[in-house]
Amino acid sequence: MLNKSSLKKIPRWIPAYYILMAFWFLSTALHIPDGYLSPATTTVMTILVLPFWIIGLKKLREKISAKTVSAVALFAAFSFVIMMFNVPLPGGTTGHAVGGALAAIILGPEIATIAISIALVIQAIFFGDGGILAIGANCFNLAVILPYVSYAIYQAFSRNQPLDSKRRILGSAVGGWAGLTIAAFVTAVQFGIQPAFWHAADGTPLYAPYPLSVAIPAMVIPHILVASVVEGLITALVVAYLIRANKPALEFVNKIETSSAPSNAPKWRTLWIGLAVLIVITPLGLLAPGTAWGEWGAEELTSLGFSFIPEGLEKLSGLWSAPMPDYEIPAIQNPTVAYILSAIIGIFIVVGLVWLFAKLVAIGRKPEPQKS
Repeated sequence: MLNKSSLKKIPRWIPAYYILMAFWFLSTALHIPDGYLSPATTTVMTILVLPFWIIGLKKLREKISAKTVSAVALFAAFSFVIMMFNVPLPGGTTGHAVGGALAAIILGPEIATIAISIALVIQAIFFGDGGILAIGANCFNLAVILPYVSYAIYQAFSRNQPLDSKRRILGSAVGGWAGLTIAAFVTAVQFGIQPAFWHAADGTPLYAPYPLSVAIPAMVIPHILVASVVEGLITALVVAYLIRANKPALEFVNKIETSSAPSNAPKWRTLWIGLAVLIVITPLGLLAPGTAWGEWGAEELTSLGFSFIPEGLEKLSGLWSAPMPDYEIPAIQNPTVAYILSAIIGIFIVVGLVWLFAKLVAIGRKPEPQKS
């Protein structure tokens, strides 16, 4: 059992017991709940993500059009839904893909940051998936690190290659895998510094209890082996489909769209249909064994064998009560139906928020001159 004295006595050579406990504790923690990071850490992460939000909004303003708004809404909704599909990870917990690599390849990393951030904010506010104070950290990890790293790797493989080059498929797979793995590593660092910098007078951690030497392998290894593989595979499959059936989508990132879209503009209808199919099968995400770490509160941690709850974690973990926690709807007892309805509700909110953002960023923008 984990207790205060055992945490303070962790030797430099970490016993397998602590590694296994940390796998269990951290391996789904890309959605960071409130209480696991200190307020100082969440403040710094929010400051770090702000410039990327500004850059993304400026880029969105440059490319604003009906086609662009549709694409942003599509990939924000895709990211929201794909994160509902939990897969088993080593250690008995679950993880998920994010869809950030695919969004970056189609939209560019700047606008992908906005799309994924919208999905993450909605998850936190309405479904309790990730903390309110931790929104900046979650957005930095999943909406900045993941798309920027993935896009850079994809570009390295695909630069100066024809649209039907298989190097694009390989680059998308490697980019998705590496992007999510590095995001997991950055998340692990955020967890791992907590006990070193924020602890009580007797050394007891106030927030996440595991040091870097435990947090990094516990976070990174399950993603290297499973979650990042899923991210890379999903990205590669969609890119392969686009190469075969919708090549203009792969050029979308390089075009400044206007209201009069060219005849070879990408068509999103098939991808919207694919998204609808994903909504119907979202209950598959309930089948993965284990508990998603992002759903644990103080009471759950106690029931899982923790003899104490870090003081800061206990104080902040109940900061926000989401109306549909864990994608459950209080009035609906059937978890399958509730999960599907949560996906539908979430997508409606995503699309509405994207539309609102598009209206706001378009204020004062002069329309493009019509070509004769």
